[in-house]
Parts: sequence; structure tokens; C-alpha cells
Amino acid sequence: MSRPTASESNDRTEWVRQAVATHQRSLIRYVISLTGDSEAAQDIAQETFMRLCSQSKEALESHLGAWLFTVARNRALDYLRKGDRVSSLTDAQLESRREESPNPADALETRETVNNVIALIDRLPKNQREVVRLKFQNQLSYQEISEVTTLSIGNVGFLLHTALRTLRHQLAQLDRRSRPARD
Repeated sequence: MSRPTASESNDRTEWVRQAVATHQRSLIRYVISLTGDSEAAQDIAQETFMRLCSQSKEALESHLGAWLFTVARNRALDYLRKGDRVSSLTDAQLESRREESPNPADALETRETVNNVIALIDRLPKNQREVVRLKFQNQLSYQEISEVTTLSIGNVGFLLHTALRTLRHQLAQLDRRSRPARD
């Protein structure tokens, strides 16, 4: 095997840097959602990008995001197996919920809604919770979610449909309970 030229080495370095810039935050958020540990999530994301350094750019270019999430998921599951840890709401998840609003009343209402949705998502079964987060928090396609979770595309669609139906129903119940009673 020949050594890479300076140009090839620079291209590879730039490819890894671009991958980190594009995927690091969403990868860390995803791993936090699995592990409940922001420090472990940062370590796992770093390990994932280190593994990327030894991979072929050409082999991964068409599905880089799915590959990164798959590696990170596998590392997170290994981490959980070793310590039997429980997932919980973290600073990174809280940060992802912050939203500017034109007035305090709207901001409070939006924050309450977001908190309710996140609490309801956290009550979903683990597999539904994972595909919802991969789809809506990380914007992965059904195909990419399938690759990350090793579920069939049909199963991913079913889990998302079931989760969204459950969330809609539960949000409607919360909305009915929070309306003031009419005389």
C-alpha cells in the first residue's frame, strides 16, 4: 500500500472536519437521549469520529450520517450494557427546546407545550422514542433510521405512525384538561 499524498491527506482531513461540523451536535443529542449522560455522549461521539478517520471516504460518502448514527448507537448500547444506566432529560435536550418568542406569554405557552411533548415522548416505549428522535430531532430518513436501528423500513414507519398517533391523542387529552371550564 502506498502512502497518501499530501493532497489526499488534506482532502481526508477536510472530509472528517466537515463530518464533525455537520453531525457532531445531533450525534451528541442522540446519544444523550439513549444514555442520559452528556459526558458519555461526548466521549462516544469523539470515538465515533475517531473510527471515521480509519474509514474509506468513498465507501461512506453516500450514507455518512447513517453510518455515524449506527456507530454511535452501538457504542451507546455498549455503554448502557456495562452500567445498566437509565435515560433522563439532560442539559443538551433542554437547550434544544429553547426558542425565541416575541412575547413572554407566547414563550411560556410554547415552553409548556414543548415540555409536555418531550415528557410524552419520554413515556413512549423505547423503540418508538428512538425512531421519533432520529426522525424529528436528527432529520434522518426512514432508510437511515432503518440502517441505524437495524429495523425494517416498514417497522420504522409503523413505529413512527404509532408513536405520533399516541402523542396526538395524549396532547389532545392534555389540551382538554387545561382548558378552563365553561359555566
